Amino acid sequence: MTVIEKILAAHSGRDQVTPGDIVDVMIDARIARDFGGANVVKHLEENQLSIDDTARTFFTFDCNPTGSDQKYAANQHRCRMYAKKEGIKVYDIDKGIGTHILMEEGLSYPGSTAVSTDSHANILGAVGAFGQGMGDKDIAVAWHKGATWFKVPSSVKIVLEGTLGPLLTAKDIALNLLEIFGASTLLGSAIEMDGEVVDKLSLDQRITIASMATEMGAIIILFRPNKEVIRYCESRTRKKVEPVLADEDAAYKEVYHVDVSEFECRISLPGKPHDTSVLPVEKVWIDSAFIGSCTNGRIEDLRAAAAVLKGRHVAEGVVLKIVPATDRVWLRCLEEGLIEVFKGSGALVSNAGCAGCAAGQVGQNGPGEITVSTGNRNFPGKQGQGEVYLASPAIVAASAVAGFITSSDSIPKVQEKREF
Repeated sequence: MTVIEKILAAHSGRDQVTPGDIVDVMIDARIARDFGGANVVKHLEENQLSIDDTARTFFTFDCNPTGSDQKYAANQHRCRMYAKKEGIKVYDIDKGIGTHILMEEGLSYPGSTAVSTDSHANILGAVGAFGQGMGDKDIAVAWHKGATWFKVPSSVKIVLEGTLGPLLTAKDIALNLLEIFGASTLLGSAIEMDGEVVDKLSLDQRITIASMATEMGAIIILFRPNKEVIRYCESRTRKKVEPVLADEDAAYKEVYHVDVSEFECRISLPGKPHDTSVLPVEKVWIDSAFIGSCTNGRIEDLRAAAAVLKGRHVAEGVVLKIVPATDRVWLRCLEEGLIEVFKGSGALVSNAGCAGCAAGQVGQNGPGEITVSTGNRNFPGKQGQGEVYLASPAIVAASAVAGFITSSDSIPKVQEKREF
């Protein structure tokens, strides 16, 4: 069996499953966010449904942790009141992005399962876990039953070969894969990432790539945990962790061999994450920049941004917003002096959360505004009414300094004046 088949079989009480089987899967971690959480509560209360296991059930407030509009403020309050009544743990506004919290708290680990009202819950594939975003009714059922049904997907293996160029990052890997496969080739598949390139990827790099599975149309991108990931998960769970590995005779719908030596620095053009372009492109002046999100809010991402911003200042007329993924990452930035670098460059640094992607925590972009972001989505209206380009932390930081989209090795020594 493949990795996804083994995980689903183990959590459905079966010896074996095959693609197309519909199985009831026991869920190890069951999450509702401030977005959707109040509706989960509504369904449970209206149908007088009890909670299967409060120790496996959580709220995470990450979409708009500041509660800056009445909808989110009301949602958070209702969830808190329900949590107090039922004895459910709340990872409140001080904690950060829920999927990252699951990894930090040892609630998701190789072979485990999780569901959330977060459409990027499949980011948990970074540690070899199964995560899936679901609607509020499905989450309510999972909270009540402790399980929910899934159709076992077909598996696809992608083997990354070659040597990555010196300026290329995990975000560039993700964007190059989007360029190759688009949003439909891998539709409905569980992807297993393999190869020597994958073995060398850090957890933070794996998180970046896994976070863009949804944009590729995939169910999940599953990484085989390396020693670093195993050590991390064992330190969080405080128990021995065993990775789930595919059988040698596992059946895959397709196996793709991809040479990363041919990859280039890429950005996504406004409107579609899979509509990518190499750098340099025709000069695109920007009004704002965002570094963070579940895709690029980890410590390695913020170190890369700080390396570009150190000793430099954001271009006149450009607003740079930086938001770590979790409070632990925020504190790590403080300890390493990154916050000082960010503030010295003229950036706004906010508390941990989804921020730009949620279009609320640190504000939106207005009509006609051009933003370059490290997020994973740039659909119209996602961050406001303006246009959004997607890029790596280094490119976003360099662009904020230059005033136009550029790479870190092409920042002009003298600030160019923008013509209006």
